[in-house]
Amino acid sequence: MALTGRTALLAALGSLPVGILAPSWTGMLAVNAPLSLAILCDYALAAPVRTLQFTRSGDTTVRLGDGAEVQLTVTNPSRRRLRAHLRDAWPPSSWLTGTEQAASRHTLDIPAGERRRVTTLLRPTRRGDRRAEQVTVRSYGPLGLAARQGNHHVPWTVRVLPPFTSRKHLPSRLARLRELDGRTSVLTRGEGTEFDSLRAYVPGDDTRSIDWRATARQSAVAVRTWRPERDRHILIVLDTGRTSAGRVGDVPRLDAAMDAALLLTALATRAGDRVDLLAHDRRTRAQVQGRAAGEVLSAMVTAMAPLEPELVETDVRGLSATALASAPRRSLIVLLTSLDAAPVEEGLLPALPRLTQRHTVLVAAVADPHIEEMAGARGTVDAVYEAAAATQARAQRRRTAEQLQRHGVVVVDATPDNLAPALADTYLALKAAGRL
Repeated sequence: MALTGRTALLAALGSLPVGILAPSWTGMLAVNAPLSLAILCDYALAAPVRTLQFTRSGDTTVRLGDGAEVQLTVTNPSRRRLRAHLRDAWPPSSWLTGTEQAASRHTLDIPAGERRRVTTLLRPTRRGDRRAEQVTVRSYGPLGLAARQGNHHVPWTVRVLPPFTSRKHLPSRLARLRELDGRTSVLTRGEGTEFDSLRAYVPGDDTRSIDWRATARQSAVAVRTWRPERDRHILIVLDTGRTSAGRVGDVPRLDAAMDAALLLTALATRAGDRVDLLAHDRRTRAQVQGRAAGEVLSAMVTAMAPLEPELVETDVRGLSATALASAPRRSLIVLLTSLDAAPVEEGLLPALPRLTQRHTVLVAAVADPHIEEMAGARGTVDAVYEAAAATQARAQRRRTAEQLQRHGVVVVDATPDNLAPALADTYLALKAAGRL
């Protein structure tokens, strides 16, 4: 039995000793029988909690930063009216700081044999699965002097998806893609391009594109137009090892890498290429393979949602072996990892020959914008030391990138806000150069 604040007030007005509110009901009956009888009657008239029935409905997925609604239907099968306070418990990261109490607590008034629905508003602050813990109900008697309390396990899971903030860059990259496809006047030619059509020569065209046989059959000079080949294979590899756990700016490296991977996927599928995903550290954490163009983006978002960095050193040999098994024919392998000197020199460089022998390899890494701020600091002794440290860090990062480039690897190194568009631009440049 739970005693309420109203009971304490009545006890004070009735000059009950403080000890009378302890669980010694025999003593309470002896000292103040009328109040004790009222409490017992109120408790007896409170609707039972154990027989309540619960069902859930509502959202099962939500993008990080958006809100989700989960409905909880409470059925009162007893013959007493239910007057209760309900707490729908979820993990703390299901709400913005300070809003949990208002969002998770509800007041119920359900007549006998009826049901009511309450809505819990979630606004998660982290990716991953958010699972409902339990529902706690405190049922009050008609006088509000005593209450019954109990817990019920009512499971529900809301998967919090990556926000895909780089989606805003997609229209401009699609416009560039249309240019590469020959849908506008800008046409390209390279080893990885295929013949599209003939058109009349205009001043400024590459003379190597003139089709002399077609020109001989007509009165005007004809040139061939080209477009990038389609149906290329792209394997995006997320390094989920310890280096992906570091926070750069306001987000972990892994989250920035995911955002870049989603923009590249959206762009490449529009270009007619096939995109697969591999997340790996010491073992494969997630994999998306063989999905149709219309399904691959949603499949990747769902697969990425529960991923968290693992505080272990990435097994690069195992990663490269898994990547080779996932890419049996020539592909573009996009490895989203770090450019820290030690992991690259000890792990990635020895494994590169196997990858570059058969595939085009692109390494994309998240740079820390704070390094740039430190490099420009002046005015105090501490600021000068910070600038020197930042300059040294940038130089080391540049040497690491040059090492990779000497092995034929394309390197993209950009801050979290710029990584996604920079990776998309590099993909388009490779396509324009015919390297896919």
